[in-house]
Amino acid sequence: MLVRDAMSTVVLTIGPDHTLRQAAALMSARRVGAALVLDPDAGGIGILTERDILNSVGLGQNPDTERTHAHTTNDVVFAAPTWTVEEAAGAMAHGGFRHLIVLDGGEPAGIVSVRDVIRCWAPARQPAQHVPA
Repeated sequence: MLVRDAMSTVVLTIGPDHTLRQAAALMSARRVGAALVLDPDAGGIGILTERDILNSVGLGQNPDTERTHAHTTNDVVFAAPTWTVEEAAGAMAHGGFRHLIVLDGGEPAGIVSVRDVIRCWAPARQPAQHVPA
């Protein structure tokens, strides 16, 4: 299976001046664990993850004043839609992260997450069957 078949194509995109609270609220509303951060001044595309927000709050930083640009990963590993899911999983395991931005022709096309990879490899969850005693 290819990354293009596993990735989420609806991607949350935020700016570098969003507060961490705003980013968290948007991520929560969309039920996603990462957002693309488009920052032309910092060189383009970065990623902000739930872990970045958690680390900031854990350090006692104020999510109402901390800006996403200070917590964004800018040295991003990108995937191509033509990668296999195995290649994406290998890149995540090697880099120690759970999300890959997928670029197609240099433009963001989606995000593939560990959850997407698992969904491809594991059978769909079936409701529990209760056996009468």
